[in-house]
Amino acid sequence: MRKGILLFIAFVVVQLWAVDKTLITVKGSSVNNGVVIVDVRESGKPYELQCNKSAPNCNVPEPGSYWMVRLPQNHGMYDCNDVDLYPQSVDPESDEKLLGEYCLNQK
Repeated sequence: MRKGILLFIAFVVVQLWAVDKTLITVKGSSVNNGVVIVDVRESGKPYELQCNKSAPNCNVPEPGSYWMVRLPQNHGMYDCNDVDLYPQSVDPESDEKLLGEYCLNQK
């Protein structure tokens, strides 16, 4: 019985920390009144990433391909669907080369 409970808890923890990563394309970026706005495409769908330029993990990415990792609900610094952005050349699950944390908005 005890082993079953431990296995269930381990399964739940793994599911909570599972990385939801997607390859996206950054089409362009701009800064408007201290807000970084990044136009991206995920599987052909347009999205917009936003962050406050004064935030520690807010950068203006160059056009190109990146990994976007969706954070679990209530994780991150913004009250929205938070995502982290990584270079395409790294593995987001094991590398610390975070480019930025953004709020994901559908266009």
